Amino acid sequence: MSKKSSHIISIFQALLVTFLWSTSFILIKWGLSEIPPITYAGLRYFLAFLCFLPFVLTKKKYINEIKNLSKIQWKKLILLGFVFYTFTQGAQFLGLSLLPSVTVSLMLNFTPIIVAVMGIFLLNEKPTPLQWTGSILFIIGILVYFFPVSLLSNEIIGLFIMLIGVLANSGSAILGRDINRRKDISPLVVTFISMGIGAVILLAIGLATNDFPVISSTNLLYLIWLAAINTAFAFTLWNLTMRNLSAMESSIINGTMLIQIAILAWIFLGEAITVQEGAGMLIAVLGAVLVQLKKVKLS
Repeated sequence: MSKKSSHIISIFQALLVTFLWSTSFILIKWGLSEIPPITYAGLRYFLAFLCFLPFVLTKKKYINEIKNLSKIQWKKLILLGFVFYTFTQGAQFLGLSLLPSVTVSLMLNFTPIIVAVMGIFLLNEKPTPLQWTGSILFIIGILVYFFPVSLLSNEIIGLFIMLIGVLANSGSAILGRDINRRKDISPLVVTFISMGIGAVILLAIGLATNDFPVISSTNLLYLIWLAAINTAFAFTLWNLTMRNLSAMESSIINGTMLIQIAILAWIFLGEAITVQEGAGMLIAVLGAVLVQLKKVKLS
């Protein structure tokens, strides 16, 4: 297969992944009618962790790698699991129980802005003028989307929860970059351990605060699909596409999720988008992509 053909295939694979991730918002919304949000998040990622189990434990190199992890590496992986899965994913599921899908997705797009600012202090990475322009555009997009501000009490709580989730997601991005750039732990082992730790904590919190839910056969199928396809398969395929795609290409493709979620939420959830909200979304997406353009030089 030629390099050009391989590149085109990777683009379509990445688009497939973003579509699967976008459908997750719809499936989660449906499942939340029966399953409490924290329990739901715990079940999703614990089942995804179980999907990775055979691939890790049947290969000696991964078993040896886990055995040889240092105390510092274990501490970082445990922290990553706690921040990225327990806090970030827990907040996302809670946010979806209180806010429209598009609002949650828009808030999550705030992550690159915060990561760029955090990178100044933690990674000594100074944003470029283009990144500052992107940050300003993103904030303008947010203002356009929400103007005039008129929120219900549960929506205010939802936005506060999502703010915590965005901060956690940003912190996990910095921590994940620190772990992965050392290249002393394989990506599969990083995902496997951090996901397992985060999922167990989520599930424990969920079951401690609520009884185990009665799940219908339909929502059980949705849950299994979320874990096996939208999580285990999609994360693996996304990592595979990054071998052939530049950071800019990945960022742009990932940025299409907000639009995909808006369309899916309109069709399946009846969450209509006004012209003003749509304009705000597009401005915000453009800003988020510009913030990530610096990665092209690093990839």
